[in-house]
Amino acid sequence: MYFISPTKGKLDFETMMAEIIDYIRGLPSSAYKVIIGSDSQVFQGETHFITAVIVHRLGKGARYFYQRRTNRRIRSLRQRIFYETSLSLEVGSMVSKALAAAGLENLKVEIHIDVGTHGETKDLIREVVGMVVGSGFQAKIKPEAFGASTVADKHTK
Repeated sequence: MYFISPTKGKLDFETMMAEIIDYIRGLPSSAYKVIIGSDSQVFQGETHFITAVIVHRLGKGARYFYQRRTNRRIRSLRQRIFYETSLSLEVGSMVSKALAAAGLENLKVEIHIDVGTHGETKDLIREVVGMVVGSGFQAKIKPEAFGASTVADKHTK
């Protein structure tokens, strides 16, 4: 499993986490958010899933990494949204454990879900937010879910 950094290229999970931890420790007086979001796109008989990991130094920029997975074509929007959410939860759990191991257990991880109160996904909000909150993470939906709807979406094309 590897992640891609727009500036550093392909990184394994441990190297990505070292980059995130170094970034946070580089300016420890700042406030940080760690955000995980996924998005998908059906393309030529396959579904491309992107999961983004963003470390946001509040008011002072951010860094992000992303992972691409390809799956068979998934036509059902409901199935795609649930799979996107489960990918975010999987990565979120790994990131939380790595942060805790580095002594940063107070840094909470947010999961951004690609659903909103307008459009086809509004009927799924309660279920996927329940999945995320039940897993111990804070959930954000559109328009606050930029991790999924902007960062991950940028790399699905």
